Amino acid sequence: MHDTSSLAIRSDRLSVLRTQMLAEAEITNVQNQSLIQSRREQICEAALSLFLEKGFAATTIRDICALSGVNQASIYDYIANKNDILRRLLNQLWFREDVSTLPIILLDQDLSLEDAFEKYFRESWSMKRDGTLLAYRCVPHMKAEDRRALHAREFAVMKDLADQLGPRLGLQGDDQRLDIVANLMVFLSAFGPMRDWLIRDIPDEVILRTISAGAAAMVKSLADQTQT
Repeated sequence: MHDTSSLAIRSDRLSVLRTQMLAEAEITNVQNQSLIQSRREQICEAALSLFLEKGFAATTIRDICALSGVNQASIYDYIANKNDILRRLLNQLWFREDVSTLPIILLDQDLSLEDAFEKYFRESWSMKRDGTLLAYRCVPHMKAEDRRALHAREFAVMKDLADQLGPRLGLQGDDQRLDIVANLMVFLSAFGPMRDWLIRDIPDEVILRTISAGAAAMVKSLADQTQT
């Protein structure tokens, strides 16, 4: 038996982790908020292109200034350093709130598992592509506290997913297979962006339907194993 108070504490902790963002530097050198927003967009757009092309470590502030058109003497009026740019990009692209997580999609009981997975992968692969590539490629260069925040948020999403899948499959919430499947679904959400250069000759819809059907069949097999 789980202690009710312990479950409530865990639920509150996960609730915080689900909305946790990476800390962005507070810079007050410039008072014009429109100018700050405009310049940061220029800086972040240029940095994203360079981080994905050259890598985080090989990209310099000078490179970012040259591509963005922001003067190197004034760039620190808008960002603190290269890590601050990375945090801002990850908050915008990896933690974006307009892409539904799989636990949210699964709340729609009218969707089959295959349809839910297809919706999830379609949105993740298209709308979070740059965020996924950025996160996976830059993890080795992140500050330790940023890696912890990234992992903690992913953990919260996976626990939500395991909680959603349990009732659908007729499995108990403490069944460790739910955690394994939840981890695998999150991993598959990175499949399209991370592997698209290998499968560029295959239509996106074929890839989407194949992986969604395979994932649904695998998950359903857990319920079959439990019943037999």
